[in-house]
This record gives sequence, C-alpha cells and structure tokens, in this order.
Amino acid sequence: MSNEQVNATAPETAKGASAAKAPASVGRVDRPATPHTQGDVDASGRTTIANDVVAKVAGIAAREVSGVFALGGGGARAFGAIRDAINATDLTQGVKVEVGETQAAVDLTIVVDYPAPIQTVAENVRVSVTDAITRLVGLEVVEVNVDVNDVHLPGEDHEDDTEQRVS
Repeated sequence: MSNEQVNATAPETAKGASAAKAPASVGRVDRPATPHTQGDVDASGRTTIANDVVAKVAGIAAREVSGVFALGGGGARAFGAIRDAINATDLTQGVKVEVGETQAAVDLTIVVDYPAPIQTVAENVRVSVTDAITRLVGLEVVEVNVDVNDVHLPGEDHEDDTEQRVS
C-alpha cells in the first residue's frame, strides 16, 4: 500500500457549506488528510508510521499463533522459500493492510497446520493481530479478514524422506 495523500482542506464558501460533499475515497478505514502520523503534532515533532510497518506487525503476530503454518498463497510461499534460503524473509508475505489516520484494516492469507481447528486458528489470528496493532502502533483495528488458503499436512515438507540408497 502506498501512503496516499487526500487533500480535504478546500475552503468552503457560504454557498458550498450547505451542499453535501462526497467522500474523496471509499474505504474500510478513515482516510488521512496527511501522511499517517501518531500522536499530536507539537514543537517536539511528530512520528510517521509507514503502512509496511503495520503490515509487518500483523505478519509477525499472525505467525506467532499456534496452528498457523505459513502466510501467503502457493506462489508467494514458493518465493518465500527462496527468500528464506538466502536469509531475506518477508514478514509481510500474505498480509495486506489499509491504514487510515486512526484505523487499520487487515487481510491475511494463511496456511493452517493439520489437525488444528481452522475456525479457532482464524479467530486466534484475528485476536493476535488486533492486539498487536492496537498495542504497538496505536491504531483501532476495524477488521481482520482471514483467508485460509491451504492445510499443511505433517510430512509435506520432506518430499524425499525415504532411505538413501547411496552414501
């Protein structure tokens, strides 16, 4: 997601004040008039939090939930395996966020370990992600959508677990 700016500071005239204004964009969260900032702007400065930071917090929180094997769809996981091999893990894989001035919405794609109860894992992911974003970033989380893309079966990681014929 990019840090888009919406210019909502057009002056109103006496004629235009009574006319209804259409929102600049329709989304799931409130839209900032300036880049996303945390806290009050004062003489000591301001803090700007990038959307990727919110996505990374959500990704880490989701991965910590018991029963979550991985994040992302099949193609993303294949590229993720390559990134992992060169020690460049993408913690935002399978995570999309929409960040507003005071709110965030999250979409996650996960793979659940078999035989973990899928609904329970999804609910635990929602709670963990909501708590982490609220606690660490200070945003209200309006929704966390969880897309269960696959179920990981024990032993799937090791396709060639058979005894070696030669040494």
